[in-house]
Amino acid sequence: MPTYTTAPADLHLNGLTIAPGEQVLTRLVISRLPSGTVIDIPVHVFRATEPGPTVLLMAGLHGDEVNGIETIRRLIRRRMLQPQRGTILAIPILNIYGFLNFSREVPDGKDVNRSFPGNPRGSLASRVAHRFMREIMPLIDYGIDFHTGGAARANIPQIRCLLHQDAETDALAEAFGAPFTLHAGLRPGSLRETAMQEGRRIIVYETGESLRLDEEGIDLGIAGTLRVLHHLGMVPSVPPPARPSVVCMRSTWLRAKYAGLFRSLVHLGQYIEKGEVFGSVADPYGENSVRLESPVAGYIIGVNHMPVVNQGDALVHVGRTDSSPSRVDLSAPFEEKPMRPLETEEEDEEAGEEMMRDGE
Repeated sequence: MPTYTTAPADLHLNGLTIAPGEQVLTRLVISRLPSGTVIDIPVHVFRATEPGPTVLLMAGLHGDEVNGIETIRRLIRRRMLQPQRGTILAIPILNIYGFLNFSREVPDGKDVNRSFPGNPRGSLASRVAHRFMREIMPLIDYGIDFHTGGAARANIPQIRCLLHQDAETDALAEAFGAPFTLHAGLRPGSLRETAMQEGRRIIVYETGESLRLDEEGIDLGIAGTLRVLHHLGMVPSVPPPARPSVVCMRSTWLRAKYAGLFRSLVHLGQYIEKGEVFGSVADPYGENSVRLESPVAGYIIGVNHMPVVNQGDALVHVGRTDSSPSRVDLSAPFEEKPMRPLETEEEDEEAGEEMMRDGE
């Protein structure tokens, strides 16, 4: 059974006293826009009469990552967050500024998820992080932080966390049952790193692409959240995942060796072998094209949908079930096949379509 600090009879948040069995919507005032409009963060509180853990469900740390926002909205709207034990705190959007501006960051260009634990006299991102740390972090035991791929990059539904270092974190990831579970290190200034330092356990759920709704990923996010809540003894039993999660202990971004127009020949979830063609880069004038071969074997867990790429741009994200570093991890970027005339590109397209059929 998971361990947690039993919440007191009364929960104190934003100047309110919330008793067991109550449901409250409160708003944390952060600042004002230059126009004078107040910016506040809505926080939904759902409390059972029976004591139990306090779980945070939060999205919108990056304002353009809409899939997590929609996931929590549907959970609230469908009245799925009525715990039998403990407390659920649901925050659909933390970075209101980014949400209003279709942006990952706050107006000064800083990333809230690199600004924890924050500073009440620091930058705007730092102030948002500090208010969260003061009001929310002391209350929670566990959390799910919902994210979406950014900058035209789409992620397959996946849980990210530190694996095999904490039994409870492993259990949360297993209970969620996402199609993929990725071992991911802690990033300085992130919510997940700061939560761990505070003795709280937070896992990250990633799906889809920024500013686009991923219906399958949203449905999987809802189901996984309910499984985590059931694992913690807070909601009734829910159906298990359709298939076991694929655990990737390492991942590698394959990057563009040449600039040009990128065309992906793989899809999310597909397994590729070492040496397999995963795409091509061509110049925009119809003279040359280059095939891209993967230097590693693994599952496609992320794809860049931006067709115009520069040298070094991330193209596809490969999740790997092996645990040993390879030459790709330890040395200079891999070499691709040399540029060649465009006439051969048609053959590559046919081969790519065949690979996509095999992957399905």
